Amino acid sequence: MSSLQTTLLILGASGDLSKRLLLPGLATLLEVKEDWDVQLVGAGTEDLSDDDWKRLVHDAFENAQASKNEEDEGAHDGSERLSARLRAVVEASSYRKSDVTSADDLKALLADCQHDPAVYFALPPAVTEKSCEVLAGLDLPQGTRFALEKPFGTDARSAEHLNDVLHGFLPEERIHRVDHFLGRSTVLNLLGLRFANRIIEPLLSSQHVERIDIVYDETLGLEGRARYYDKAGALVDMIQSHLLQVMAVVAMEAPASIDADDLRTQKELVLRAVRPWGGDAVAAGKRARYTAGTIGDRQLPSYVDEEGVDPSLGTETLAQLTLEVANWRWAGVPITLRSGKALGKQRREIIITFKDSPHVPNGLTGAELPDRLRIWIAPDELQLELNVNGPGDPYTIDHTALSVTFNPGRLSAYGEVLAGVLEGDATLSVRGDSAVQGWKVVEPFLQAWRDGRVPLDDYAAGTEGPEGWDNIDA
Repeated sequence: MSSLQTTLLILGASGDLSKRLLLPGLATLLEVKEDWDVQLVGAGTEDLSDDDWKRLVHDAFENAQASKNEEDEGAHDGSERLSARLRAVVEASSYRKSDVTSADDLKALLADCQHDPAVYFALPPAVTEKSCEVLAGLDLPQGTRFALEKPFGTDARSAEHLNDVLHGFLPEERIHRVDHFLGRSTVLNLLGLRFANRIIEPLLSSQHVERIDIVYDETLGLEGRARYYDKAGALVDMIQSHLLQVMAVVAMEAPASIDADDLRTQKELVLRAVRPWGGDAVAAGKRARYTAGTIGDRQLPSYVDEEGVDPSLGTETLAQLTLEVANWRWAGVPITLRSGKALGKQRREIIITFKDSPHVPNGLTGAELPDRLRIWIAPDELQLELNVNGPGDPYTIDHTALSVTFNPGRLSAYGEVLAGVLEGDATLSVRGDSAVQGWKVVEPFLQAWRDGRVPLDDYAAGTEGPEGWDNIDA
């Protein structure tokens, strides 16, 4: 008897998110959870035959397996054939062309589910909302769970409305607002780093910390995502959801346990305390978009010349916000969140910069660089940069680094997310009030940008960002 029997019903299964991330994540999960009985059902607007669907799933699984083999030194033998376990899931899977806002089509999909379904909405926010409103009127299996991709709503009011719709027929613990950043092993390892030792945690407060920077710079450009991205921009796409959640884990107080209720309550308390640095969203926020440039051997056009972009929208491709967590621990510490596209190098890191030593004895020279704690997100590494006596002259202080490589875990980020959804464990999902609060944090910045009170700067693709910006030290 399997330890878990469930159906994963993907709405929007023929789309890019499903092919690139969800299905490969499911493959990594199934290889680890060998005793799970997971039926896969797909639905989408594309007219796929049974063979076409199975080929799509097979290819996604095969790519995931090949990537895992390449990561495991010596395990890759050139063969990319699926394991018997994954082949069985592919053969048992099914696809139905559907209008996911139609009650009849949704009833037919639910009838295809052999077990209590986990319904994954790989859909645009507006379609997700319409689909949920229809599902509210249907007779759902008792154990039904929902997984909803970000952005959750389009502003605080729409997020509150969507919460009301969902809570009308599902309890909060069966609603998974997906943030795959919370599935990254680095973010999970933050809990151990902060709360399983007595060295780091006592230093994480305004008494010792000068500033915190959370950076997620990408070298990729638009990559054909204009339909979504041009209406979202860097702030909504990355900061409003992902980076605010990372910040909450970095800044929160110790939870009593890592159960969903305890962990998510501590994160929510951080988000409630967040405000623009200095109380001024105009001065504390910056935005820019890329112009033509070169990244490696790639020539990128200006963002406004990308296919599907409406230049009149003024969409930013780089956003930087400086915030304050106005509570006892963090008051007075600037926390900067930055994310952008088409930048010169990829950066995924959390940088905690400590205050200078209050007194360096006369006779010791050097110590010009601050102590820093760096945590990289994929690859999973930590580096503590310290001022110490150098290997040469003992009177000279040098800057050195202590490095640690985290356990990367056995699952991909989406594998971790799907594990929580299928098991009904909401620990790594965003709670309803936090989804609303995330919008409330960024709304002053969005309003200032809509009003034209903050200039939209330019930067050439392949550079570090606009000239004149205080680009965060690499």
